[in-house]
Amino acid sequence: MEKVIIVINGKGGAGKDTLCAAAARRYRVENISSIDPIKAIAAQHGWQGEKDDRARKFLSDLKRAFADYNDLPNRWLEERAQAFAAGDGEILFVHIREGSQIDDFKRRIKGKCLTLLIRSSRTEAAYGNASDDEAENYPYDYVYQNDRPLAEAEEDFLAFLGEMLRREGAADPGKL
Repeated sequence: MEKVIIVINGKGGAGKDTLCAAAARRYRVENISSIDPIKAIAAQHGWQGEKDDRARKFLSDLKRAFADYNDLPNRWLEERAQAFAAGDGEILFVHIREGSQIDDFKRRIKGKCLTLLIRSSRTEAAYGNASDDEAENYPYDYVYQNDRPLAEAEEDFLAFLGEMLRREGAADPGKL
């Protein structure tokens, strides 16, 4: 299978990490987020991992500040993408919420890079921060509607992902 990077996005609670974990049961998957280095900084200064609206806004604002100041989120992602290219992973899921940062990341990397939006009727209408609230305002290559019960979602998503990879010429048909 050709290595592929998939920028995955969706509002908080749409099931992105659950679906990435499902993909990891079939493929060699790495799963990273542009917020990871920001969370590490925030944790050093009192953030305790909460995912409420206040914390989401704090992390979103802090990420925006670092992106504007020294482009930390995408520089960090670029380093991780280079390590992925040198490793044995098949799929690198990269969580990026902001459209301008998705475009910047895609310009920086080599190789196949697709964009995937995860939608769910379970997500809140608004979170009060631009990162979550504007997640759907991007022209994604693919959209997956994640409304199935958890017991059915894994099989359905793996079929969707397999078809997506076949369509893009990234999958080894004998492996699926």
